[in-house]
Amino acid sequence: MLPAVVKLCCGISYPHLRSLAGLQRTAVAVIGKELTHLQRWGRVQPHMSTHGGIKYNAPGPEDVKPLKEDKDFYVKQGQEAMRKALYMLEDTKGWKVEFTESEGEVICSKVVAGAGKVFRLEAVLEASVEELYDLLFVRVEEMHQWNPSIQQIKVLKHVGPETVITHEVSAETAGNRIGQRDFLSVRHSCKQKSSVYLGGAAIQLASFPPQEGFVRAEDGPTCIIIQALGDETGKSRFTWLLNMDVKGWLPKFIVNQALPQAQLDFTRHLRRRLTARATLG
Repeated sequence: MLPAVVKLCCGISYPHLRSLAGLQRTAVAVIGKELTHLQRWGRVQPHMSTHGGIKYNAPGPEDVKPLKEDKDFYVKQGQEAMRKALYMLEDTKGWKVEFTESEGEVICSKVVAGAGKVFRLEAVLEASVEELYDLLFVRVEEMHQWNPSIQQIKVLKHVGPETVITHEVSAETAGNRIGQRDFLSVRHSCKQKSSVYLGGAAIQLASFPPQEGFVRAEDGPTCIIIQALGDETGKSRFTWLLNMDVKGWLPKFIVNQALPQAQLDFTRHLRRRLTARATLG
């Protein structure tokens, strides 16, 4: 099935899928002790502002103006990220179970040539595909309101009917034990029948260099798949391939423990949000 999805997602436009942010950034909120180390040595200067105590130098959408040839380039990058991530998920060999939680979440990992260790989360959520799409992508800039791992998400530019450029900043945690990361990414999206497919990867923009005070992490090819669960119209299967280079000085074993735990934390916050939404009607 996935090869057909790749052809569909990388060649057909869906105007109703225009907003996207990568949920995988939330994983970064559990990583970053070395930022404090950098501050102590004067390598990074902390910022102060009215938003979360951190100066946020993100340009407005009008400041990010890709030329036509740039738009084509970013669209192709998003399509290629989608293709690579879907093929990673299609390859069923080598996956090892990391966690199985009481609410049904299962996280597996494998080592992929050229990407390192990647993580796959699977869960069933009490929400329809459209509900999750609205909550996670249409209103992605509101994510910090219910996910404490996110400080801010900005959709900087739509560079095609199904491709966007986003900048995201992870939140600091209590006690300053965890530093922050920021991400600059291209995201590509498509829809097939009762499923939504989202892919992305890190990019560079001359108009948006790494922000002072943050370590800029990078997404590898990543993918999120939301699928209707058979005849149960109120439920969806959520699959998230997390592939990330957090940068900085942290040992790999710490990173490999933190990333799957952050996937579980994100899913817990998402379930709480869905429960509150259902209660409010």
